[in-house]
Amino acid sequence: MIKKIHGVEVRTETVTNESELEAYVQRGLGMEGGENLVRVDAEIAQDDPNEVEIKYHFRNRPFDRIRRITGYLVGTLDRFNNGKRAEERDRVKHGLPPKEDTNDKI
Repeated sequence: MIKKIHGVEVRTETVTNESELEAYVQRGLGMEGGENLVRVDAEIAQDDPNEVEIKYHFRNRPFDRIRRITGYLVGTLDRFNNGKRAEERDRVKHGLPPKEDTNDKI
């Protein structure tokens, strides 16, 4: 059975209690990142009929890049004054070494 509860898709074949399913959705919405909840799968456990296996599916959250620049953890440079911007511009930037060609090695 597939249904929508509070805008979240709920999939189950074994749990039929509507208030129980709503409680699982509410729990997922209350988790960290709950605003990204898109689906809940709920099934009675095969080895214990008193247990329910619940899987929460969340939309991917965008990753914010954080860098350590001049002793500060920052995401962007827009709040730096001119001196800190110059310090960032003049610093030595290290990259990754080129990948070695492993086909030539014996």
